[in-house]
Amino acid sequence: MAEELVLDTAIRDWVLIPLSVVMVLIGVLRYFVSKLMRSPPSASPSPDPKTVKEGQVVIRARNLRNGAQFIPAKAFKARKLYYTNGEAGLLHVPKEDAQKAQAAMFSDPNMAMDMMKKNLSMIVPQTLTFAWVNFFFSGFVAAKIPFPLTQRFRGMLQNGIDLSTVDVSYVSSRSWYFLNLFGLRGLFSLILGEENATDDAQKMMAMGGGMGFNPAMSLSAEKDSLDIIQHDWALPKMERHAEDVLRKLLKN
Repeated sequence: MAEELVLDTAIRDWVLIPLSVVMVLIGVLRYFVSKLMRSPPSASPSPDPKTVKEGQVVIRARNLRNGAQFIPAKAFKARKLYYTNGEAGLLHVPKEDAQKAQAAMFSDPNMAMDMMKKNLSMIVPQTLTFAWVNFFFSGFVAAKIPFPLTQRFRGMLQNGIDLSTVDVSYVSSRSWYFLNLFGLRGLFSLILGEENATDDAQKMMAMGGGMGFNPAMSLSAEKDSLDIIQHDWALPKMERHAEDVLRKLLKN
């Protein structure tokens, strides 16, 4: 049976609250540091008409894919052929254009430098903060969730505590750090606004991205998505559903 623990109020005062406050302060400080490290905005050149046209084609193809169930099969097949018909389709990307697009992605040194600064502004503070938490607060049971949880949450909530007899609802100090790391997005949005640079979850997911719009890659991805989609017209199902509803109303 899982053990019930009585948490000392000193843990709340010297572990739980300081850890939460430090995480918020570090997030705000990192936001302003990233703004200072950001390169000054240069005069933006006029958009390339070809890139704009390809972007519009991607949007139209995506709208076709999302609304495929609302048009008949014949109409969807004709539109799909218009986009994916080999070299004649609008989504076709010649090999030489794909290679040029990949080379252009890495040709701007300012873009690569901005990416490096953004990654450093995330990695360095979080590495130092985790080392601080691991050194001073390792092994503490910092909080208790006010509702029962299954055993699958033990690895997430009790990181750093190797006691299987402790109830799953207790949260270790290290797990509290990770919960603050990935769960403070809403608070930062209130403090810093919606467009802030402190969302670590999105940053970690986009570490390899951030190079801007890549027309060749977007066209190829949208072509593959259209090729594998299975058309299922929704109108017959809607008619059957309406018929069932009318029959139930007439019976009542």
